[in-house]
Amino acid sequence: MSISKNLMQFCGGRLGAAVLGLVLCLSICAAPSPAPAATAVGVFNSAWKQFQSLTKDSRRAKYRSYWKKLEKEFLRAYDLDMRGSTAPKSLYYVGRVNEELAGRSYLASDYKEAVKYYTLAASRFPNHSWIDDCIYRSGMIRWKKLHDKQEAAEDFRTVVRDYPHGDMGPKARQALQEMGAPAEAKKAVAAAPAAGSAKFSSSSASPSSGVGAKLISVRYNTNDEYTRVVLDVDGEVPYRYNLLGPAPNLGRPHRVYLDLKGARVGSGVHPEIKVADGNLRRIRSAQHDGDTARVVLDFHALQDYKVFPLNDPFRIVVDVFAPPTGARPDAVKTAGLTASLPAPTPEEAIKNYKPPAGSKKMLDSLVEQLGLTIHTIMIDPGHGGKDPGAHGNGLLEKNVNLEFAKILGGMLQDRGFKVLYTRTSDVFIPLEERTAKANMSKCDMFISIHCNAHKSRTINGLETYSLNLARSRDAVRVAARENAVSPKRISDLQMILTDLMLSSKMKESRDLASRVQSSAIDSVNRRWQIRNHGTREAPFYVLMGAKMPAVLIELGYITNSREAGYLKSTSYLKTMARGIVSGVTAYKEQIENFAER
Repeated sequence: MSISKNLMQFCGGRLGAAVLGLVLCLSICAAPSPAPAATAVGVFNSAWKQFQSLTKDSRRAKYRSYWKKLEKEFLRAYDLDMRGSTAPKSLYYVGRVNEELAGRSYLASDYKEAVKYYTLAASRFPNHSWIDDCIYRSGMIRWKKLHDKQEAAEDFRTVVRDYPHGDMGPKARQALQEMGAPAEAKKAVAAAPAAGSAKFSSSSASPSSGVGAKLISVRYNTNDEYTRVVLDVDGEVPYRYNLLGPAPNLGRPHRVYLDLKGARVGSGVHPEIKVADGNLRRIRSAQHDGDTARVVLDFHALQDYKVFPLNDPFRIVVDVFAPPTGARPDAVKTAGLTASLPAPTPEEAIKNYKPPAGSKKMLDSLVEQLGLTIHTIMIDPGHGGKDPGAHGNGLLEKNVNLEFAKILGGMLQDRGFKVLYTRTSDVFIPLEERTAKANMSKCDMFISIHCNAHKSRTINGLETYSLNLARSRDAVRVAARENAVSPKRISDLQMILTDLMLSSKMKESRDLASRVQSSAIDSVNRRWQIRNHGTREAPFYVLMGAKMPAVLIELGYITNSREAGYLKSTSYLKTMARGIVSGVTAYKEQIENFAER
């Protein structure tokens, strides 16, 4: 019997139709592919055939466009089922595609892209039979193409140590022998140093060691399901990180460690921070050797994690996601990345939920389980304190943002939403802490408020952004300004953004941005004529890691005298806010409309 018939039979009557509508709605909304009928296996098999054909076609293989198109197909296969049997294979072949392309383009950037996807596959699916191939290929690229023998040796040692029975083991040993490196790691990385261990020295690097950067602080926010840790470093350094599974017999929990090369631990960093509540248990920081600072994060449980750098100033962000409270089964145990505990599918949620038959409460609770509610909204007034943002025509962006945020928040509260703020006064909050606040509070929506600026004072208009790779010079310019970095940094950032996007609410954020933009324009244009720049996408620091639909709204150009005049008007700000509230409400109704059936 089909799933749809089972659902109708389980729920019965009009309620069953409503629930079925929910499932179908989710299926449509969540599908990342434009072809609804596509399956991960089907897309992967098609892409694999194309890969085999392209590698044998010397004429077409010369063109970059064919390889990049093929890369998109393997990524599409991965997006369709990130936990299915083809997911690790898809990531492996994205690496292979970039490696083949690099062999023809001779570009180091293409080789680095291949390493990135091999590493991603290894971190997400450490127990898959292809992972030793991924790590070995990464090592060969680092050794032969990128001339980084140290990192290559680490890859080969990982294969020898963690995949002794894989077919790449002998090849990795041979590579280490040819490099003149020992087959076993000098540092027992697999056994993370416990507190007080001799391997976890607290001594500082000597002046002759050549260490130039310093770890100056370690910050964290944590609750039962989400943790963000930020390592502040006073200079940019290469770093390496790894996840170590729990060792119950030794009393060791899940641990993520980070090695900062060419760095020393500053005097202000406490060697051990014990955390009383939340999923994070402890943070240990010490000088691992003469030129490496090590930070070890101990967790109660771990489902997934992300590590990414932010610049100007340089810091490393670690996001860790744990299973929901009360749902920490013993299945969360592996030697590498812990087994994923996916959120239940609509069918699973319905099957496992058993309130009184025909109850209206049933549908309401089901909607709640599947995350199809908008109760709590966090409003983020951009900039603040020592960071004034843009300025022009007698205005400071930080002041306009805060004034507007309070107007918007009041209107949302009047419509029944619970509203939280990242700031309610003129204080400075780092960009990475703003999204962390939203995740910590388990918000259903995140709205960051900003004003735009341009060197040309004639430029004006309204635009709304969601997180993605920048697709235009204007998007790069705006992201660079809001991130307080150079446009070159944005280009570098896009190299690491792909992994973050794989688990973000991208489609939902695009839908929210579209609703907000159109409603805001309709509202203000009844009295004022505002240019509609539409919705755009760019890699904003403040949106990174958000686990809910998240958008950044540029209210107007503070450098344009006419628009600055509008931004000084309370009447204008209220009209804009009413439009945004309408957009938020329309988005809420879009995902909840089946609840009234």
